[in-house]
Amino acid sequence: MRKLLTLTLSFCAFAIMQSNAQDYTIAGGIGFDLGNGANFFGPSAKYFFAEEHAVQAEILFETNVTAVNALYHYNGSIAQVDNLNWFAGGGISLWLISNGLGNELALRPTAGVEYIIESVPLVLSFDWRPFIGLGDLGNEVGTFGLGVKYVFQ
Repeated sequence: MRKLLTLTLSFCAFAIMQSNAQDYTIAGGIGFDLGNGANFFGPSAKYFFAEEHAVQAEILFETNVTAVNALYHYNGSIAQVDNLNWFAGGGISLWLISNGLGNELALRPTAGVEYIIESVPLVLSFDWRPFIGLGDLGNEVGTFGLGVKYVFQ
């Protein structure tokens, strides 16, 4: 775990030196939140409100659970690879659980990369997003997000 965290932080520190504007303003598609025992999927959208600042909203579904994620991303490009960008940030996740266990609120730090396929136009993303539960469910560090979004603008 420490090696993964060190690698992620090193990658983000290097990539911060390469910050540039993104190539789109809004994209929407499908997102996946994959973890130990729970795999969510559903609609996902990302909107840039400033050159390097974006918000991502998701409504993801799993058996008996609906997760609403609101995430902030600070974004930059990786100069050595065209259309490959990095992002880091965090936000919150609200789990609405329908089987009588109540609801759960969690903090969701994120760090990841996205690749823009201009000819389609699609954005493919992969991120690490630990679940830091503020209620009864506890924490899960081994959770990851995948996304496929169509670029609208």
